[in-house]
Amino acid sequence: MAQIEFEVSLEQHKMRLDLLLAQVALAQDLGLSRTNIQKLIREGKVVLNSRSVSKPHLKVSQNDRIKINLWEKKAVEFLPEEIALDVVYEDNDLAIINKQIGLVVHPAPGNREHTLVNALLNRFKELSNINPGRPGIVHRLDKETSGLIVIAKNNVSHLKLAKQFAEHSIARKYIALVSGRVEFDEDIIEAPIGRHPLRRKDMAVSFRENNKYAKTQYHTLKRSNNFSFLELRPFTGRTHQLRVHLAYLGYPILGDTKYGKQTNFPRLALHAQEIGFIHPTSGKLISFTSKIPAVMQDFIKQNFKS
Repeated sequence: MAQIEFEVSLEQHKMRLDLLLAQVALAQDLGLSRTNIQKLIREGKVVLNSRSVSKPHLKVSQNDRIKINLWEKKAVEFLPEEIALDVVYEDNDLAIINKQIGLVVHPAPGNREHTLVNALLNRFKELSNINPGRPGIVHRLDKETSGLIVIAKNNVSHLKLAKQFAEHSIARKYIALVSGRVEFDEDIIEAPIGRHPLRRKDMAVSFRENNKYAKTQYHTLKRSNNFSFLELRPFTGRTHQLRVHLAYLGYPILGDTKYGKQTNFPRLALHAQEIGFIHPTSGKLISFTSKIPAVMQDFIKQNFKS
C-alpha cells in the first residue's frame, strides 16, 4: 500500500481534513476525488499525528503530521480496438467525441470489448486512470444516445471536469423527438429517480426516501398533433434521467424501447447536441455543438410545419 506524508502549513491551518487532502491530491496528481478521500478517512486510512482518524470534517492545525495510506490501483487490461471515432476537438488535456448510437461508453462485466473505451485506447496515448475500469471517462451517455461526450487525458483534468459536473456548472443541451403534443412551451421537471421496484435494471420516478433528486428543463421547439421536438437541459445527471422524466410526463422519447411506446422510429431520438465548460488548464469557457442526426432531421421535415 502506497503512503503519502506531509506537514500542515500555516496556510492550511484550520482547514477541513477532506478539503485539505483534496487539495494535496490535486497538487500531487494522486487521482483521488473528494468522495474517494472521504472513503479513505472513514476506513481509517488517514493518520493524524500518529493516530488514525475517521471524520472527514475534522479541522487540522499548523504543523500537524498527516499520513495517507492509499489503495493499490488494480491494473485493468482492456484491448485497444480500431473503432471509428468522430473527434470534434483534442488538446493535451481532453478530447470531445461525437459518439455514435449503439456504442457502449465503458466496459462492464461480460462486456469488455467493442466500447468507447476500447476505441479511446486505440486512438489516444494517454487517458486519465482515476477509475482504472473506465479510463478517460468523466461522464456517460447511454448506448442508444448519440452526441458529445468529454474525455479526460490526465487525472488533473479529470478531477477538475468531474468537479464541474458535480457542481452542475457544465452546460449541456440535448434534443429529443417525443410522442404526443407537449402542452407547455417550457417547464422544469423536478421528480426524484431511483430503481424501478420490479424491473431492477430500469429506473423510475419514485418518491421513496432513498431516491435521488433529479431536475430537467425542457423547451418545446416544434409541435404537431402526434409529436413534439424538444430541447432538454439536465441540471442533474441521474441514470436515464431524460428518458425517465419524459416518460413520466407521458411524452416518451421516440424509439425508446425501455421506457416508451412501440414506434417505428429506428433509434432512440435523443442527441447530446451541445456542451460547454471551463477548460481545466486555460480557465477559459469553451463550448461545442454537434449536428442533428440525419434521421431526426428527416423526421422533423416530414412531421412539423416550418
